[in-house]
Amino acid sequence: MCAYSVRPLLRKLKPITSAPFHFCPRSYHSLPFNYFFNSCSSFSDLKCIHALIFQHGSNQNLLLSTKLVTLASSMAPTMDYARKLFDTMPKRDAFLWNTLIRGYADRGPCHEAIVLYRNMHHSGLSPDNYTFPFVVRSCTVQLALREGKECIVTLLNMVSWTAMIAGYVQNGFYKEGLPVLRDMVASGTQPNVVTLVSILPACASLTFLDLGKLIHGCGIKVGVDSDMALMNALIAFYGKCGNLDTARSLFKGMVVRNLVLWNAMIGAYEQNNAGTDAIKLFCRMQTENVEYDYITIVSVISAYLAKNVFQGLPHKSVVSWTSIIGACASHGHGDDALMLFSMMKEQGTKPNSFTFTAVLTACRHADLVEEGRKHFESMIKDYSISPGIEHYACMVDLLGRAGCLLEAYKFIETMPVEPDAGVWGALLSACRIHGNVELAELVVARLSRLDTQTVTSYVLMSNIYAEASRWEDEARLRNMMRKKLLKKLPGQSFVGVN
Repeated sequence: MCAYSVRPLLRKLKPITSAPFHFCPRSYHSLPFNYFFNSCSSFSDLKCIHALIFQHGSNQNLLLSTKLVTLASSMAPTMDYARKLFDTMPKRDAFLWNTLIRGYADRGPCHEAIVLYRNMHHSGLSPDNYTFPFVVRSCTVQLALREGKECIVTLLNMVSWTAMIAGYVQNGFYKEGLPVLRDMVASGTQPNVVTLVSILPACASLTFLDLGKLIHGCGIKVGVDSDMALMNALIAFYGKCGNLDTARSLFKGMVVRNLVLWNAMIGAYEQNNAGTDAIKLFCRMQTENVEYDYITIVSVISAYLAKNVFQGLPHKSVVSWTSIIGACASHGHGDDALMLFSMMKEQGTKPNSFTFTAVLTACRHADLVEEGRKHFESMIKDYSISPGIEHYACMVDLLGRAGCLLEAYKFIETMPVEPDAGVWGALLSACRIHGNVELAELVVARLSRLDTQTVTSYVLMSNIYAEASRWEDEARLRNMMRKKLLKKLPGQSFVGVN
């Protein structure tokens, strides 16, 4: 039936499908999936595209499944189709979780968003400042429906405080995040495991070992010391503070270890110049058939160690090339990354969407504006890869870091796809670097139109005001931020009604 019903869609896309029909299983930004998704206008179209992806064997691809879940959340009559897609995925990242949570927050039933929020944490992934607004909204709806009032009020307060902490910490404002935790406890709201996970990166970055130990003790006291996400954060914390013995002990004590836990331990070794131990653990991962990922190489193993591993690979695929390019880029070796990219092309390996993300990241970290422009154009002209939102965000960040703020703003205005919070956020961060308050205010206004209640933009704008000594504006924004996240429903009484 689907083969028959897909014909109208294929006819509509005849100019596209007349080209050789090569699916790219790693990115929906590549032809022709991107055109299918962009041309999808109904639920029936979506089901046909899903069938094509399944037929091609790419139904387990995370990017494609996330796109399918996103479209299903808006096109299907209920959230059931999106949920079935989600449940069949063996691997899920935070973005996929957030996509489904947002779907339930937008379309209901809202209690499912709250259940997913808890399940996301139990899976070992930490909710981020994109997760919290959808959960807060769902809690508010549940309150309006008078379902489980006391439980929901408690959760709403906890989520709101945690969102404030995460908003500061995830944007690098560690010292600002710590007083919020103090205020949270003073208000009578007890932190939960998500709160503890959210504050530990601040302790790690500030090397506040004693405070981190107190948080660890709090986790033991409330019985969450075996929580996967907390263990990940604690291993990273102790590693950053130079306490390898404790980090290693926590790692060995975990009966079940997910990929994030392995990466955290390898990262602890790498940060403490224990390169040999990092490589041994990496080899142990392979011995135990633990599938490593891009982050294992890029974010954990130093560029030097990654090169040694890379040179020993008998077959260098586009994934391995992209990994080593990303490793060099993330560790500040932009020239090496670009040299490897040239070698990759010379040896006949065709770059994909992820490769160009790594290349643009290299240009971004090395402030190579012209080089970045060249590769961005080459991606489109030479490889027929439609830029994804992540490529646009890289370009905006590259231009912004170099001080080309007006050019970055015009670049966003001419984007063929709708810029998301990540793109505008990159420009807002650049405004903070260069102290451009007026453009920052304009960017925050644009962010407010995206129907997002994330505190990230408010946190950044508040600090931009502070750095410009505009204290009244800074105080006004902080008060508004607290009211948005912490106020209870006006006019609500929580006295039981028969």
